Amino acid sequence: MKINLLDFDLAGLVAFCEQLGEKRFRAVQLFRWIHQKGASDFDAMTDLARSLRQQLPALCRVSGLPQLSRQESVDGTIKWLFDVGAGNAIETVFIPEPDRGTLCISSQAGCAVGCRFCSTGHQGFSRNLSVAEIVAQLWQAEFFLRQHLGRSERVITNVVLMGMGEPLQNYAALLPVLRVLLDDHGYGLSRRRVTVSTSGVVPMMDRLAQDCPVALAVSLHAPNDALRTALVPLNRKYPLAELLDACARYLPAAPRDFITLEYCMLDGVNDQPEHALELLALLKQRALPCKINLIPFNPFPDAGLRRSSRAAVLHFAQILNEGGLVTTVRKTRGDDIDAACGQLAGDVRDRTHAVQRLAQRRRASEQPLHFHASTPR
Repeated sequence: MKINLLDFDLAGLVAFCEQLGEKRFRAVQLFRWIHQKGASDFDAMTDLARSLRQQLPALCRVSGLPQLSRQESVDGTIKWLFDVGAGNAIETVFIPEPDRGTLCISSQAGCAVGCRFCSTGHQGFSRNLSVAEIVAQLWQAEFFLRQHLGRSERVITNVVLMGMGEPLQNYAALLPVLRVLLDDHGYGLSRRRVTVSTSGVVPMMDRLAQDCPVALAVSLHAPNDALRTALVPLNRKYPLAELLDACARYLPAAPRDFITLEYCMLDGVNDQPEHALELLALLKQRALPCKINLIPFNPFPDAGLRRSSRAAVLHFAQILNEGGLVTTVRKTRGDDIDAACGQLAGDVRDRTHAVQRLAQRRRASEQPLHFHASTPR
């Protein structure tokens, strides 16, 4: 089978070209053609030696993902559904704003973390995506958007790994992907404009700080371990104290001087004033530089959860802001095409005891969560 060159960061492409007897500058030229110009036809890469252009088609290819659908929201958000084989599909979302264009990409087909409020988690987990499958989402979106919008300059200015999957559980692919995004011969994004979102895989947070620190967003969603474990099962393995310690360790290497903490607002579950006070006490006690991002819950079938009222969200934010924590409320985008946060589900062929887990989730959804915060410290 031919090698897909989207699988290589620049170092990998240099090694591939060296095997062909070519020097590093040829790999740089090839890398630029692929990622800066969107080229997939080797004959069009006119500054490559003719002998190399003739040799490449027999050995390799530049191939994106089969597109199953593309939907555009009334607010300009675009969602793609891509086929990744074996009955699995992933979703990618572009969010336009006046000062930026953000692409939300997926790292896995499904997700094994199983957060209660996330549609992807309810689908189960199939497999990790390859480097090429992750990079292809950006490659295809960027060059489609340039043509679609009639622009020659870069459209996507920010990339967030907040789509389907837990990026830090696909670390072997994540690192080369980040290098492609950051490389000046590739997409040339700054570390501040690339964000990895994690539900709290503590050991890999430490590795990312050493290997390739980019902006970090941590899915918090609760102010105490009992509630967080009910919402984010990974908390059993890496409880809040360990997670927040990892955030503190990450900061010295981070491109920003704060960690973003994401908090999905669930009616009657984690959105009460006592939860806000407990969260405030937890974070002030640790003096962790952070920004709280309150996320309105986006309902999906069988979730068994409801979105917090606007008044509850604003009151929650007011308590945190008045307590000295920078807090914002995320604007919901693309919810008319199920492209909003927590709605990405794709079509995942679940191979992880699907019947047992579905039964468990149905039982859980029939019993709404009710928790009371402990007394703030």
